[in-house]
Amino acid sequence: MPDRFTLHARLAADSVTLGDWPLCRLLLMNDGRFPWLVLVPRHPDLREIHDLAPPERALLIEEIARASRLMQEAFKADKMNVAALGNQVPQLHAHVIARFVGDPAWPNPVWGQGTPRPMSEAESAERIALLQPLLAR
Repeated sequence: MPDRFTLHARLAADSVTLGDWPLCRLLLMNDGRFPWLVLVPRHPDLREIHDLAPPERALLIEEIARASRLMQEAFKADKMNVAALGNQVPQLHAHVIARFVGDPAWPNPVWGQGTPRPMSEAESAERIALLQPLLAR
């Protein structure tokens, strides 16, 4: 991956880095209301999915599917939400959010619903411990 990749400051401030997959940096969002991953392709100056070359576009979809499967397995989600909005953070990134009937935003999207609740240190450690063994698959 190019050396010029830098994670957007807002993504860095709102998440914990879990590691790197072949294309994406994998982040855990710091919102205790929802198990939530963010995948950020490690190339500079990407804004849109179509900015990726076709093979990397395909790899992004595969990494999103991989993240969705592991989140559903780890958290026993009722539904997986996947989105690539970029309205507030222009750097290309994809959200993978485990959703549950009765969660604080259900059945609406998580955006604009309530106030994010930062995870406690214990809650963050618990989510990371649950996810780490699945990340290597």
